[in-house]
Amino acid sequence: MKLKPLFDKVVVKEIEEKENVRGGIILPNSAQEKKEIAEVIAVGEGGVIDGKEVKMIVKVGDKVLYSKYAGSQFKVEDKEVTIIRQSDILAIVE
Repeated sequence: MKLKPLFDKVVVKEIEEKENVRGGIILPNSAQEKKEIAEVIAVGEGGVIDGKEVKMIVKVGDKVLYSKYAGSQFKVEDKEVTIIRQSDILAIVE
């Protein structure tokens, strides 16, 4: 299934980072804090939103830093994705 977000929405997938464990304690994923760095996997077309023209700046493949409580999480084909507004993206990570 391919996702095509509408307007100023962006679909992102959390980037899995290997954890260096100190002291032998390993936390399950459910107990770990949510990461706010993700890879963009789909981008809407932008357009006029609330009377303002929105141009999409991010593109597929970008790594982005986004607001901690932004967006909605979904499971699509056994992958966890988050759909956020472009305005919730704080920076493109280079």
